[in-house]
Amino acid sequence: MEQTRPQKTYWLDDDGWRLRMGALVLFLVALVAMWTTNRILTERFAAADRRDAQVQLAFYSGSLMSELRRNSVVPLLLSRDAALIGALSNNDFRHSSQQLISLRNDIGAASLFLLDEGGRTVASSDRTKLGALLRSEPYFVNALRSNDTLFTLHRDQTGLARFYYSRRIRQGNSMLGVIVVEANLHKYERSWADLATAVIVSDSEGKVLLSTVPAWRGSTEEEALQMQPQVTAMERALRATANWSAAHPDAFLNGAPLMRSETRVPFQGWRLVSYSSYGDVRARVNGILALEVMGFAILLALLFYSMSVRAERRSDKLQAESEKLRALNDLLQHEIAERQRAERNLEFAEQSLAQSSKLAALGEMSAAVSHELNQPLAAMKTYLAGARLLIARQRSDEAVASFQRIDHMIDRMSAITRQLKSHAHRGADTRETFDLRDALSAVMAMMEPQIKRSGVRLSISGPEAGVHVTGDQLRVEQVIVNLLRNALDAVRETSAPEIDVILAAGRKAVMTIRDNGSGIEDLDALFEPFYTTKAPGDGLGLGLAVSSGIITDMGGRLTAHNRPDSAGAVFEMVLPLASDAPLAAE
Repeated sequence: MEQTRPQKTYWLDDDGWRLRMGALVLFLVALVAMWTTNRILTERFAAADRRDAQVQLAFYSGSLMSELRRNSVVPLLLSRDAALIGALSNNDFRHSSQQLISLRNDIGAASLFLLDEGGRTVASSDRTKLGALLRSEPYFVNALRSNDTLFTLHRDQTGLARFYYSRRIRQGNSMLGVIVVEANLHKYERSWADLATAVIVSDSEGKVLLSTVPAWRGSTEEEALQMQPQVTAMERALRATANWSAAHPDAFLNGAPLMRSETRVPFQGWRLVSYSSYGDVRARVNGILALEVMGFAILLALLFYSMSVRAERRSDKLQAESEKLRALNDLLQHEIAERQRAERNLEFAEQSLAQSSKLAALGEMSAAVSHELNQPLAAMKTYLAGARLLIARQRSDEAVASFQRIDHMIDRMSAITRQLKSHAHRGADTRETFDLRDALSAVMAMMEPQIKRSGVRLSISGPEAGVHVTGDQLRVEQVIVNLLRNALDAVRETSAPEIDVILAAGRKAVMTIRDNGSGIEDLDALFEPFYTTKAPGDGLGLGLAVSSGIITDMGGRLTAHNRPDSAGAVFEMVLPLASDAPLAAE
């Protein structure tokens, strides 16, 4: 008995040592596994949330642009409204306010108001503004200086940003008043407040325009985040814990770590920023960590249990592995559901962006009509002035010639409107064989007064034989007019302006128009719609985009490059020669 007792005690001590070492090793493995799992899953889930936030921001940006574009079209339409023009002409505004109230309800604008030429409010959707004198407001002053619809950002005394679109109303050469539309962008603050911790829209200077936190308006993003109570020692300790568990938070709000996401709003350098909480990320990570803790607890229990019941160890391990597989399967199902939800959100965002694109196309078509009719109207005005002078001097024959040119301009304007209408409905274009020399001669006759006033030395060279192409002659003349107008604008500041027009025919018909102006800064964006280097009010940026589409539809191409030898730009219009050119010549 005395010999067996030491052996039995030694066996118990050895078994206890193994038990303690196994428990210590399992505890260290659990710590390492939990720390690694926490970091990897936190970064992975945070990255998924950032992607979701970017999709959400894209939807927010599309909503903002849709609202801005919808409001920007209204002043153009109202500036041509016969009822408003008649009210301003006759000083009879009995029904004007009711008309603006009805329109405001239809488009969802904040307010609409009509100002007379002295800046006094004569009609408004908000009747409390009637009679207010607003002649010094920027949206009134800016509208008087331009023929286009202008956007004005104004902050009131409380720092609240207001967004205005304004356009002057004319009747002939007389200025009647200004129509102003205030866009209601603050309605998005209320809808965003339910979907994110904080959302802000800032301008190009970094000042907050819209925010789900009203106190942040008018300040910069850094200043807004500093508008918090003094951090206590307890809050610093909590932030340190948050830094360990939140995968490098971007900011703190009321002691909670936040994730920052940013996107660009394609409007005057605006930025859209959202701050989302890490709470959802922590909940998902903690759920998985709880499963790991459970798994390690089961392993620890199995370790203790295996020391006493070795025979059942294999079955216990199989049961633990089954629990792990079940937990992983639940995690996989959860991730599949999350991916399906993200795909539904992305589909909804794409539908919203498509609707915004339709509204943008409507605005582009309206702007194209105005752009294409400006040149014939300017030529008609010049011929009318000349005809008036000729009649006063008893030179009626020459005046009749001017009236015939005006009649030609009117036919041209009618053809342009028919052309734009057919383009909107994707109708077939008129195709016929014509001589490019005739198209160039017609353009020169129309632009002769403008070229003479500019003082440009114009050189035209071409072959004696006809250069026949197949297409719409009027649309080709439209392209040549756009190219010549751009060349005249480019040499406006040149001391000795020169423009060369060269027509050549080889395998294809090539018309080259080059100038000695300042050249082209951005060749990649030159033919994009609404891209322009001109001052506000001088151009819409549609001429080259429309011209490129016309030449492409005829099977040709329109290119541009800078002159390598000197300052200036070169535009080349290349069209295929007509296969029936000899027959057309006969």
